[in-house]
Amino acid sequence: MPQGQPSSVPADGLTTRQRRHRPLLIVHTGQMKGKSTAAFGLALRAWTAGLPVGVFQFVKSAKWRVGEENAFRALGEMHERTGQGAPVAWHKMGEGWSWIQRGGDADHAADALEGWRQIQRDLATERYGLYVLDEFTYPMKWGWVDVDEVVATLADRPGFQHVVITGRDADPRLVAAADLVAELTKVKHPMDAGQKGQKGIEW
Repeated sequence: MPQGQPSSVPADGLTTRQRRHRPLLIVHTGQMKGKSTAAFGLALRAWTAGLPVGVFQFVKSAKWRVGEENAFRALGEMHERTGQGAPVAWHKMGEGWSWIQRGGDADHAADALEGWRQIQRDLATERYGLYVLDEFTYPMKWGWVDVDEVVATLADRPGFQHVVITGRDADPRLVAAADLVAELTKVKHPMDAGQKGQKGIEW
């Protein structure tokens, strides 16, 4: 796509302007790090463009304050003070779920499903201009949230609402429904040389 020109123009009856201003369903998947990072980059652009941003984290623990959360909460406060940008909401679904399943009394499946129900309610009321559904591929993969229901809900969402979903192993049905799909493939990673994640890079 040189200079941002589309490689083909579909015979869909839409004008160039109408086609350009359609809301997108975006999926960032693959085995490499950076899927959420890319989604938060999109969220920064959306905030600057005045689109309200809603972040829904499904896998990271509610006790884990990632750097992006602090930054976006500060942007939300700036909007409240100055009117610059747009509102920001950051939601953590229950206690979250980390890479290692934990014990305890938390019902992670129920928390994830309720998180999805909240997203459905917000979509119905057109609450945000951009939804970041961070690590949302996992509740679908584990059967906690029905993939077909997700695809149908997102296909029928009203108004102008972009949605970006991150996580490994995106379901083929979700990939087929998406307008933009990026797969991050590992070439090298510091962990290959025994280096653990660090503040400012991984969180």
